[in-house]
Amino acid sequence: MSATVEFVPQQQIVIKLDPIVKLTDDQFFEFCQINSEQRFERSASGELIVLSPTGAESGNRNASLIVQIGVWAERDGTGLIFDSSTGFTLPNGAVRSPDVAWIARSRWNTIPLAQRKKFAPICPEFVVELRSETDDLSTLQAKMQEYLDNGARLGWLIDAIEKQVYIYQPNALVQQLNNPAILSGDPTLSGFVLDLSKIW
Repeated sequence: MSATVEFVPQQQIVIKLDPIVKLTDDQFFEFCQINSEQRFERSASGELIVLSPTGAESGNRNASLIVQIGVWAERDGTGLIFDSSTGFTLPNGAVRSPDVAWIARSRWNTIPLAQRKKFAPICPEFVVELRSETDDLSTLQAKMQEYLDNGARLGWLIDAIEKQVYIYQPNALVQQLNNPAILSGDPTLSGFVLDLSKIW
């Protein structure tokens, strides 16, 4: 008799601090450094969100995303890519860590070096969130909308469970694709095409 494993989406662990404690951007960064064995995000209202470690299968998918986007970014040369351990302070005050992000070099270069060493105050132009078995879809959808509301020009929510992709762009309805073979990054990532056969 073989056992079956059923993955159930986890509720996020959210720690409410306000009004007892309100961490400044620098204090939150230091808190994350002190607790470097754990990953955190911060909501716009100041709540701490504990992020679960990535499973091996999701980690492999994420690596494939990074490699594909990285190869394009090196060739294109107009921007920089960031992995899932990178925090960005969005205009609304939230600190978020997309699975993959890309920022135009011209925008990145306007950020002072000292701020780049922490959670840089910028919303990436392009973000990807990759859903794993334990991720709640509605939570990720809200996060994608937050990126869009804070200045992202293109966002991909890749649901590897259902083989669906949700495309987020300003002033447009969210587009849902079922089991696509490729995704085009145009015009935000000019000429980039993601091969989803390496993700599914």
